[in-house]
Parts: sequence; structure tokens; C-alpha cells
Amino acid sequence: MALTKLGDALASPKTTLAWTLGALGAPAWMVGLLVPVRESGSMLPQLFIAARVRALPRRKPAWLLGAMLQAAAVAGMAAAAFWLDGAVAGAAILGLLVCFSLARGLSSIASKDVLGKTVPKTRRGRLAGYAASASGAISLVVGGALLWWGRDAGPALLGGLLAAAAACWLLGSLVYSGIAEDPGSTEGGANGITEALGKLRLLRDEPTFGRFVLARALLLVSALSSPFLVLLARDHGMGGWDGLPLFLLAAGTASLLSSPFWGRFADRSSRHTMIAAGCVASAAALGAIGADAWLAGGDAGGWVLVGLFFVLGIAHDGVRLGRKTYLVDLAGGNKRTDYVAVSNTAMGVLLLATGAITGAVGTASVPAALAVLAGMGLAGAWLCRRLPEVQQAG
Repeated sequence: MALTKLGDALASPKTTLAWTLGALGAPAWMVGLLVPVRESGSMLPQLFIAARVRALPRRKPAWLLGAMLQAAAVAGMAAAAFWLDGAVAGAAILGLLVCFSLARGLSSIASKDVLGKTVPKTRRGRLAGYAASASGAISLVVGGALLWWGRDAGPALLGGLLAAAAACWLLGSLVYSGIAEDPGSTEGGANGITEALGKLRLLRDEPTFGRFVLARALLLVSALSSPFLVLLARDHGMGGWDGLPLFLLAAGTASLLSSPFWGRFADRSSRHTMIAAGCVASAAALGAIGADAWLAGGDAGGWVLVGLFFVLGIAHDGVRLGRKTYLVDLAGGNKRTDYVAVSNTAMGVLLLATGAITGAVGTASVPAALAVLAGMGLAGAWLCRRLPEVQQAG
């Protein structure tokens, strides 16, 4: 998990991929597609491949296949960074990102079930927290290096980061292949689009699961607010190559410091973890609105926004660890695979819809978009209060 999270950090669409497309002269609209393609592409198809994964007594091979395909896709991005430029390079990287996201969806379905079968219930959040913390530490190193060499960062350096990310997935596959996974049940492993769409009834027939998915969608405040904070910071003197390494350092520090805490918190109560993290994310979004209004005309606002980006990173780790732990603990056996697939497919649709709405609002007013997201986060935290506890005592 630490190796794959490090690969995610090195090939992040918010930092490395965006910088790569900019350095290669790709059109700006291609840069804007990176995050939606990366996130929704890994979620939308999961409902239709879950049955295939469920038919496997051991789900580890599915994870390994997905990881190898992700490594190949990122290696292709590195090659594009080295040898292509302009719109051709941008199109190649976006196409490979689609392949990467689809492969990630396969690994996501398999990983939740392997985690549920091999790690005790009260240790799952801690495991994810330690892995995120390790990747955050490496992100600090990368951010520090870019502070020194960021002005001269060309395609070779950025391509090297992508090649290192591909190596992380290869090494992660090597380690993951040693996990001892017992065979599990394979009932309900039939295929078919009709059956897959029928699984969506879980959102209606199982109220707790349906409320969880809605709460998870509302807690997108922690993910979707980040680009708006960066946009505001650019207006306050933190734009360009000088500012981006600071945001990378802020994100890495947030993961390093907060993930172990959130992991332990999630093992005790993943529901309360989501509530607390959602409130913190909404507070960060509201703080950014205040900083933009009251600190206009100087560089102080930029530094405050970097600090709020750090707070938002802490909240995002909490939301992510809380909802992952809650989902794994909520169901067992084959139901876990169905829950993950339905939840992620629904989230892929909701992510595109929410991103389009907040993007449209943000075109007119960035603070207005942050206000919408802050309201969503508070509503999500309130909805989490109606969810039952799923952790065992201890």
C-alpha cells in the first residue's frame, strides 16, 4: 500500500501530470481534464467488472493485474514526456490516464476484499494511515527538490518522476504477490449488464448503504476544494512554479502527520472520523473565502491559503480513511465486493456531476464555489451522524 500510494503521489494529476502537460506545451483544456478523468475513470466501470472479480476464489490476482497495467500506463506517460510535445503529448498522456484509471478500478475492487480477508477489523484504518504517512514523507522530499530545481524542471525531470512512479507499482506488485489470501466464496459471480445494473438496487434496498453513499458524495468537499484554493492562491502571489512546490509540500506534510491519527481514529469509529474530517474540510473552505475577502492586495493571503490547503489535506486524509474503513467494515463476504462496486460507480457519476456544477459556479466566482462545497461538507457530516457504528469495541 505504501508503494502504490507513493506511485500515486509521484504521478498525481494535480501536480506532476499537470506540470508535465504544461512543460510540453499541451493545451490548457487538457490539463483541466486530468483530475476528472483520473477519478471518475476508476469508479464508473467497477459495477460491471465486480462480478468477474467475485467469481475468483482469490482476488489477489485481479489486484496484481490492475497494478501491472497501471505501471505500464504510467511508463507510457514517462515515454510521452521524454519524446513527445504539444497537443500530441497531451492526447497521449490523457489516453494513457484513461487506461490507468480503468486498471485502478480493477485493483480497487480486489483490494477491499483482500483487505477484509487478511487484516482484522480493528487494524484496517491503521494500516491505511501508516501507508499514507509513508507516501507523504516521500512527497516532502519531492516537494523540497522542486523548490530547488522547479524553475528548471523540464520534460526529462518530470518524465523521470513518472518512471519512478511506474517502478513503485512494479515493486508493490512484487510485495503484494506474497500476501497469503485464503479462497473465498464465489457465489453470484455471473456476468451481465442487466445483473450489474440490478445491483444498483442496493442503494434503495439497504438504507444504511444508501445513506453512506450520499454522505460520501457530500464529503467531496475535501477533494474538490483543493483546485479552488490553488486558484485563489495564484491571485495572491503564489502562482507558477514558485507556488506549486509549496502546495506539494503542504499535501505531503498533511499526509505524514495526520494519516496515522486518522487511521487509529477510523479503527475506533470510522463514522466519527468522517464527521470530524467533513467539518474540518468545510471550515478550510470557509476560511479560504475569508482570506480572499480580507487579505486582498498582498502576499499574506497566499501564505494563508497555503496553510488552509494544508488543513484541507489533513481533512481529505480523514474523509478518505474514514469512508474506506467504514465501507470495508459495513459488509462481509461477497457483499463487500458489491458494496465497493456500487458505491464507486455511483460516486463516479456524482463526481462528474458535482465537478461540473462547482466548475460552472467557479467560473463566475471561486468563493461562491467554495461556499457551495462547504455547505455540502457540513450536510455530509450531519448525514454521517445518522449512520450506525460498524466497529467492534476495543
